This record gives sequence, C-alpha cells and structure tokens, in this order.
Amino acid sequence: MSVIPGDRRTFYQLLGNTVLVSVVNSTAWFAITFYVYLQTRSVFATGVISGIFLVMTALSGIWFGSLVDHHAKKTMMQASALASLLLYAGALGIYLAVPEETFTDPGSVVLWVMVVLLMVGVIVGNIRTIALPTLVTLLVPEEGRDRANGLVGSSTGVSFLVTSVFSGALVAIGGMYWVLVLSLAVLTVALLHLAVVRVPEHREVPEDAPKRSVDLRGTMRLVGEVPGLTALILFSAFNNFLGGVFMALMDPYGLSLVPVQVWGLLWGVLSTGFIVGGLLVSRTGLGRNPVKVLLLVNLVLWGVTLLFPLRSSIVLLAVGMYAYMLLVPYAEAAEQTILQKVVPYERQGRVFGFAQSVEQAASPLTAFLISPIAQFVVIPFMTDGAGARTIGDWFGTGTDRGLALIFMAVGVIGLIATAVALRSRPYRRLSHRITRPANPEPSLP
Repeated sequence: MSVIPGDRRTFYQLLGNTVLVSVVNSTAWFAITFYVYLQTRSVFATGVISGIFLVMTALSGIWFGSLVDHHAKKTMMQASALASLLLYAGALGIYLAVPEETFTDPGSVVLWVMVVLLMVGVIVGNIRTIALPTLVTLLVPEEGRDRANGLVGSSTGVSFLVTSVFSGALVAIGGMYWVLVLSLAVLTVALLHLAVVRVPEHREVPEDAPKRSVDLRGTMRLVGEVPGLTALILFSAFNNFLGGVFMALMDPYGLSLVPVQVWGLLWGVLSTGFIVGGLLVSRTGLGRNPVKVLLLVNLVLWGVTLLFPLRSSIVLLAVGMYAYMLLVPYAEAAEQTILQKVVPYERQGRVFGFAQSVEQAASPLTAFLISPIAQFVVIPFMTDGAGARTIGDWFGTGTDRGLALIFMAVGVIGLIATAVALRSRPYRRLSHRITRPANPEPSLP
C-alpha cells in the first residue's frame, strides 16, 4: 500500500469516533433491557428482546458487509450514525408522547414499537464494526495491522466498561429520557466530526462484481477459494457455540457466589481486561503467524474455562475471567489480521459480515439450549442426584456445582477441538498462505 502522511492519524480519529458511537449504542441496548424489566417485571419480555436482537444481528451481517463493499467506508459510517440518530429520535418522541404507565404492560404495542426502534438503531451500528477492520487494511501498513487490531479490541473494552457503569445509573435517574438525549447528542457530535475527517479511499469495483447488494453465493465462493478460511470461520463459530454457555450461565453462577451489587462491580473491573489485552496486542503484535497465535490462545482460554470452576470461589472466578478477557483481544485481533491478509480489500466487507453472521448465530443457539439442560438435568444431577452422590464429597453439591460441571465440560470440549485444529490440514494450509509474501495492497490516491 502506498502510505501517505496522516493515514495512521486518520485511523485513530475513526477509531475514537467509533468508540463514542459504540458507547451510546451499547448504553441504549443495555438501558432498554433494564428499563423494560423494571417497568414490566417480565423476564419473558427481556428474553424476547435478547432473542430478537441476536437473531437480527446474525441475519444482518451479510447485508451490512455488502453495503460496506459497495459504498465508501466513511459514507457507510455516516449513514449508520445518521440512521441510529433518526431511530433514537423516533423512540424519544414516543417516550415523551405517552404516559409512563403505558410502558408497564408487557403487551403494550407502544412499548414494543419503541423497543424495535431502539433495537434497530443499535443494530445498524454494526455497520461500523464491519467497516472498521477494512479501514485498518486501507490506512495501516501490513506490518502494523495486528497492533491496530489490538487497539480495536481495547475500544471494545472501553465501550463495555463505560456501558456497564452508566447504563443502569442513567435508567435509575430518568428512565430512558437521559439515555436517549445523551445518545442523540453524541451521535450528532460523531456525525459532525466524521464530516471533517478525510479518508483517502477510492473504490475500484471488480469487473466480476455482482450487481446485487447482497452477494451471499459469491462471498461463500470467495471464502471457499482461500485454503483453510472456511475451517477458520467454522472454528470460530464452534468456539462461539461453546461460548453461548457463558452467555446463559455466567450470571447465575456468579450470583450464586456473591450479591448482585458485588457482581456488577466485579464486571466493571473485569472489563478492563479487554482494554489491557488490546493495548498489549498493540504493543507486542501477533508475530509472523496469527493463525498459530489464534489457536494457542484458544488452548489457554479453554484451559481457563476448565480450571476456574474447580472450586466455588469468587477469587478463582475473578482471576480466571480476567485472564480470559485479557486474551480475547489476541484471538479477535488474530482473526481480523488473517482476514485482512487473505481477502481482497474490495471484498473484505462481505467476508467480515459473513463471518459475523455465522459466528454470532452460534452463541444464542447454545444459550437457548443449555438453560433448560442446566435447570432440569445437570443442577438436579449435582444437587441430590447421582453426580452429588458420586463426586459431591470433593467437588461439592448444589446449583453452583452443577453450573461448574457444565463449564468444565465445555472447557474439555474446547481443548479437544483446538488440539484437533492445530494438527489439521486446513490449519497447515492457512498458515502457509499467511506466511507467504503479501498480496498487492490497495492503492491510495
């Protein structure tokens, strides 16, 4: 790539802009979930919100990736922020127009219209998460992309930390009013800032580029043409499938050990692991072979998952989860760096979107499946069933020990899967492809 002065500065500006927007989107998402539960006291309603959100996120990834590839990246970031702003403004209008008691009925049409407006406003923000790694390819020289991807991971940690601290507080102070007002203000600032940021890109659409806005068949063909890339995406999806256990069971496990206020504070502290991990990646890089780094990091992650539930200890849980969060940015940066290396720039949006859809579809599936299994099979097994009688003397009994047994089983499965992947032919082929001389870089004017 022909690097011009200011490329990295442009990347930093776009990253900072994305952090601001991610914080307000995440805050809006957490806040509406909290608000609906506090108003309706309906676990079913919040479950429906989460389920719809995850399904819509998975389904929209491929389309968003196509939009990123077919339009200027900065334009799509602006369109994303503008769409969120308009949707949040509509939600605020509804919130102010009707009496607050309207929102206490979980069957209220007005409530669900507001929820959908907010949900779609948050989801269109995913266009940025697809566009940003393609801009890393454009703006950062290849030897520095792994470090830039580490900074992207740190930005995720910052968003998570700020959201976990402020979303509940804002809802407690003024319901959804201050959440929406703050979101509109920040999105306006982000749009004004983007207007003055110059992104040195020009689009060169390949001759064989499809005319359709969504090119699922072509994207799958492209993924299949890169040796080992299909296996990488499926491996990540399998990891997310196992990771759905964390989504469903981590809160019940933690709350079985400490009060809710301690648990909330602990997650605020643990989220700094994302920030520190991302900064470490930005300093150390990933070395010559990010594929190997990805798999070795997964070995450690699943080892942690196996070890922290050995005893019912909040200290073990906190140490294990901090180590987990510290290493996740390495895994995410490795996957992004691999895709940036092997996928042509003009098609990266579609591949990132495809990977997002495939990988994010896995976690909610496990979350839906594991909850009834835990509730009706494993917890009774470790409370007064055969498991309690067989290993209860040294492992412990009760709800927390049933959940711990599931975590340990997931750790064993993850370790086996990663060990198999390390010895597989797709791993060797993708590693060989990554360590070969680079493809021609996208040119800048």
